[in-house]
Amino acid sequence: MTWEAFHSRGDVLRRVFAEVAIRRDGRLPMDLPGVAETFRDELDLLGALQLRWHTRLHGQLERQLHLEPMDLDAAVIAAWRATADEIPGIREIQDHYLANPTSVEMARATTMASARERQMLALIAGRVSTLEADEHGDRIGAELEAEARRGYRLPEPVRPPANVTFLDRIRAAMNAA
Repeated sequence: MTWEAFHSRGDVLRRVFAEVAIRRDGRLPMDLPGVAETFRDELDLLGALQLRWHTRLHGQLERQLHLEPMDLDAAVIAAWRATADEIPGIREIQDHYLANPTSVEMARATTMASARERQMLALIAGRVSTLEADEHGDRIGAELEAEARRGYRLPEPVRPPANVTFLDRIRAAMNAA
């Protein structure tokens, strides 16, 4: 990938992040200008969004472990919820395509990503000793995720005001990065 292509991809991704934060419909914004030219298909874009989720989740896990070093389950649950609060549109997209994959490859990729995330949640909670996927780790991670979801509601979508200026859009794009 050339330097120009890298920056172009980054620009498109920032627009995607901003758009999914506004749309909040659980659908990939394939109609957004530049998306079709930058990403091979839905799976490629979904992978980029999953990477964003996992990166933010890891950051929240570190943060929560500092706040709750003695209650690892509580730290994992708080980190999952904080990440969902921060990027709810991406969480909705992941949930939608995990339940409704558009291809066999997407079904395999979303299932694998979910299993790896659950294994990681179980590991951080101190309930398994390895990141190697296994049924025990998947079950424990699924229980932690279910507890994080129990009683939790994603934040309501925030609609931009109707009189958005060009400068407002630039600020929003910068904040989404």
